Amino acid sequence: MNAVLDELKWRGLVYQSTDEAALAAHLDEGPVTGYVGFDPSAPSIHFGNLVQLMVWRRLQAAGHKPLLLVGGATGLIGDPRMSSERNLNPKEIVEQWVERIRSQVSRFVDFDGSNGAEVVNNYDWTKDLGTLDFLRDVGKYFSVNRMLARDVVASRLESGISYTEFSYILLQSLDYRELYRTKGCTLQTGASDQWGNISSGVELIRRSEGGKVHGLCTPLLTKADGSKFGKTESGTVWLDSTMTSPYAFHQFFLNAEDAKVIDYLKVFSDRDRDEIDQLDHLTQTEPHRRAAQKALADDITDLVHSVAEREAAVDAAQALFGRGDLSALPSQTLQAVMNEVGLSQVSGTELPTIVDALTDAKVVASKGAARRAVAEGGAYLNNQKVTDPEQRLTADHLLDGRFALLRRGKKTLGALEFTA
Repeated sequence: MNAVLDELKWRGLVYQSTDEAALAAHLDEGPVTGYVGFDPSAPSIHFGNLVQLMVWRRLQAAGHKPLLLVGGATGLIGDPRMSSERNLNPKEIVEQWVERIRSQVSRFVDFDGSNGAEVVNNYDWTKDLGTLDFLRDVGKYFSVNRMLARDVVASRLESGISYTEFSYILLQSLDYRELYRTKGCTLQTGASDQWGNISSGVELIRRSEGGKVHGLCTPLLTKADGSKFGKTESGTVWLDSTMTSPYAFHQFFLNAEDAKVIDYLKVFSDRDRDEIDQLDHLTQTEPHRRAAQKALADDITDLVHSVAEREAAVDAAQALFGRGDLSALPSQTLQAVMNEVGLSQVSGTELPTIVDALTDAKVVASKGAARRAVAEGGAYLNNQKVTDPEQRLTADHLLDGRFALLRRGKKTLGALEFTA
């Protein structure tokens, strides 16, 4: 077994491949050039896309060369979904997203040396491709019967699928052939839901070029109950810090389930087997320590954002519950914390009493409940216990000149933002 392929398997990054023994032999023969694609269907990639980048970080460390394809062409079409037809985004928007994602993916691989990464855009070889040439040189190698049998197509036959989405598989297969011809690319990787596209590209190269190439799919990340992993109550976990703050990003991984945290560590951390085995042992014997979750959250936040952003996220979490100074947090971090706990806006020139503030922040259901919380010693303003229900907030209470953090008991939190 090839060493890097064995490493990928141990880390749970191999779901299926075209021919595992042949792929292992191919990787042993010498540096392999391979690619993975990212369609600009949003202004940022999400952490599920990071799985593919982790695969290529490991392959590149073993001497192989990554091509990171940003789909300026395929992003105009959209890979068909099981549920419904995608909305086509305007070309100018897709162009903007291409540049943003090009910048994002470039942070995770090395561009220097003989196996330095390259970023490519499939719009470059499709923009001047004529319809007749496309049909003659690509379409003739595809059986409509096989295309209709694809799961995603079969699931849409009753509700309907456009010819545009039906033809997506031809475009992605063309990408593989183009990179095979121009870059010597012989490996494509992707998530398991890309298997049909990947295997079709392999077949196109075999039939049109007489070439032998390979495909490798990673499993989709799931929670312990088998449901998809990658969503929060507020939506997708993006890698762009303006869409998911480093604080929210770090918190998301701190909350990983005990049953799955070691799986996630193997994927997203560079820790070796001994370290991960030790964290696995701690998870089983002392789960209350959350040692694996802390390691996961720290490692992936360091990778995606920076050590400084991770340290700020940790400081913010401590300050949130009185183990640090809320007023010392940077403005951007403070904003992220307030958003995460639940931010309500209050307008007006007069600041409220603590009873009104607790109610406005939704940490209590009524003013009566707010008064009881104060009387019982369980009401806090910016982590300071409040003893007078008639106390009125002042400008000195406002964090960054506009926020107030309200808490009832140990864990019920809310925040207010005051606007003129």
